[in-house]
Amino acid sequence: MREEGRPITDEELHAYVDGFLDAERRAAVDHYLRRSPEVAQRVSNYGAQRDDIRAALARRAVEPIPASLNLHRLVEARLARRPSWWRIAAAVLLAFALGGGGGWFFGSRTPTGLDTLVQDAAASYMVYTADEHRPVELWAAERADLARWLSKRLERPVSPPDLSGVGYELLGGRLVATGSGPAALFMYENGRGTRLTLFVRPMSVGRTTPIEDVDVGDLDGCAWIDKGVGYALIAAEPYSRLEALSEHARQQAHSLD
Repeated sequence: MREEGRPITDEELHAYVDGFLDAERRAAVDHYLRRSPEVAQRVSNYGAQRDDIRAALARRAVEPIPASLNLHRLVEARLARRPSWWRIAAAVLLAFALGGGGGWFFGSRTPTGLDTLVQDAAASYMVYTADEHRPVELWAAERADLARWLSKRLERPVSPPDLSGVGYELLGGRLVATGSGPAALFMYENGRGTRLTLFVRPMSVGRTTPIEDVDVGDLDGCAWIDKGVGYALIAAEPYSRLEALSEHARQQAHSLD
């Protein structure tokens, strides 16, 4: 089908029926249909079919969306089929997306990169402390191998501090991927089964900051930067206890310099 040297396609005929052609092209199709009665009849049939479909679906179009097709319910149903650790991670990411309104906030302070560090640390805590079977990649018995492996990946000396003197025994550790590069996660447990994590990641700026209390949803934590390396310690403990644990961990980190 041609009109003035330019092909008129079936797609354009359907667009003509639906009113989607620009004025110039619509005029060309009008001219073509006046000269092609068989095609004009086919286009007329297209229009009749469109009107019939619209009439049949008109009532459905104004009905409310069924509850079973509600987006929130569809997401919940899909998450329910996932492993528990996946649901936890999804919840953490949703909380980040909601920002302060979701309860994940760290107060107002001069930007240091700690907020992102703590978010990464919190996500890792939520996912891995809930894992009963393999919360770490290398266990405490492989402490030396763990330190060498993580030091190589982070390109600076990293070793899990000994927190046994303050009530927490090392379980082990793992490498964690973040949007800011690789990080180390060390996990500990006390006699009550409470787990603690120390998240360690190189920062983009080589600076040092004091230990700060941070609010991580229903959990509490402490975070600091020491010579360009960020640390975030998280556990279900009161701030006074977390501050003492953080001071202990920070002192041992100095011994690696």
